[in-house]
Amino acid sequence: MSFWHPAYLIATGFGIGRLPLAPGTWGSLVALPAAYYLQLYGGRGALLIALLVVLVIGTWASGVAAGASDSEDPGEIIIDEIAGQWLTLMFVPPDWLPYAIGFVLFRVFDIFKPWPVSYLDTHGTGGIGIMQDDVAAGLYAMLSLHLILFALSFVGVST
Repeated sequence: MSFWHPAYLIATGFGIGRLPLAPGTWGSLVALPAAYYLQLYGGRGALLIALLVVLVIGTWASGVAAGASDSEDPGEIIIDEIAGQWLTLMFVPPDWLPYAIGFVLFRVFDIFKPWPVSYLDTHGTGGIGIMQDDVAAGLYAMLSLHLILFALSFVGVST
């Protein structure tokens, strides 16, 4: 598939997924400033709308891109990491502390894949199969992030 094919451009985050070493981490990193500015200038609603758009278009794009490759879930496809990272940050303010903690948590859940993330990673095909495990990892990370921020509020750390 051509680099310039719209599905490939979307699935790879406009080529970010082709960067060497840990493309999922690059995808999660790219999601941070995008989420920050979406929330800063459009509020939580803007991030929610962007997440929904990325889930729909990303499912299509990753399915098309994966279908043109030799792998069911090529590493260069990072739109799923963007969606999972945005889901992680959905209900926190655009601030460095929750974003840093959310980034680490999402990467941990995405890499180590606790159940049912691991199940979803191996049971799904096409675009939905690519996206679903990162959405589950994002949910785990979101819940964990809120628990950590709640605990930090007891020691005087606020966001």
